[in-house]
Amino acid sequence: MVFQIIAILILTAFYGCYFIKMIGQRHKGIKTDQLGKGKAGVAKYIEITMKIATCIVPVAEIVSIVMDTTIFSVPVRGIGACIAIMGLGAFIISVLTMRDSWRAGVSSTEKTEFVTRGIYQISRNPAFMGFDLVYIGMIVMFFNWPLFIVSVFAMVMFHLQIRYVEERFLCEAFGTEYLHYQKKVCRYVGRRR
Repeated sequence: MVFQIIAILILTAFYGCYFIKMIGQRHKGIKTDQLGKGKAGVAKYIEITMKIATCIVPVAEIVSIVMDTTIFSVPVRGIGACIAIMGLGAFIISVLTMRDSWRAGVSSTEKTEFVTRGIYQISRNPAFMGFDLVYIGMIVMFFNWPLFIVSVFAMVMFHLQIRYVEERFLCEAFGTEYLHYQKKVCRYVGRRR
């Protein structure tokens, strides 16, 4: 029961942060959800598939929490809870740091600030890293094969979106400034010399 409560609190804070930010931006006239919009070909396919995957994962998480599925011991599940909490923290900090430049997906029609401060000094993609850590933590707390499969699929789609959509967009939008940043800060975590 303890892990179920922890997981519900994590998911409430995680998705609550996402939707509160989206609603707040909507009130300012900002369209947060840019997934698949204004894109064609592979970029559109990646973003639409990623969006579908990220809608399926919470359903699998909630079913897993309700059923309290697991194959792991209490200490291992505790590690999963810690991983998920770290992911929640990374996600919230990244959303707050981006302020009104934060989007789900990229938009070639909207000009946003190029953010490299705060958590973005140690990760080019802390929001995606936050998603990944929350998903991994949930898998460890409530392991079952359907949850594992949909979560891993969503994480692969995140990576493809970063690699083939977002990084290309940022390179085009910010040119040498982004290339310099890309050489200095790792995709997920760490700085290069």
